[in-house]
Amino acid sequence: MCKAHYRKLNKYKYQLVEPYHQVIGITGYTIDIPYIRLSVDGRLEISTGYAWDGPSGPTFDTINFMRGSLIHDTLYQLIRLEHIPFHYKNYADLLLKKICLEDGMPGFRANCVYQSVKYFGGASAKPGSEKPDHIFCVPT
Repeated sequence: MCKAHYRKLNKYKYQLVEPYHQVIGITGYTIDIPYIRLSVDGRLEISTGYAWDGPSGPTFDTINFMRGSLIHDTLYQLIRLEHIPFHYKNYADLLLKKICLEDGMPGFRANCVYQSVKYFGGASAKPGSEKPDHIFCVPT
């Protein structure tokens, strides 16, 4: 018997402290996995405690990038886990740009962000590339 189970979060920088939801344009799926739910009508729900790595690449983690990175990372995770098809990668990339613009990111930067994920994000969305959790047990 173990005293405590935990996992190391070395690949994440941020964690939701309250639930987030948004209607997105991906419909026809019913997904319910830990921290993420996607309903058939396109309502994406991300639970408190969800961790993500924020904006990736040579960039700055600014307030106008955070919500976009949350949705984008969530959609890439659903693609990696094969809950939605890989062809939604382009949709996720375009949605990232749209959300960043809505949150006040300048158009030039939002376009650079989009071009970066469009051309270099494929490996992060590749099905089967999800890294397993390392779960540790503190003995009693």
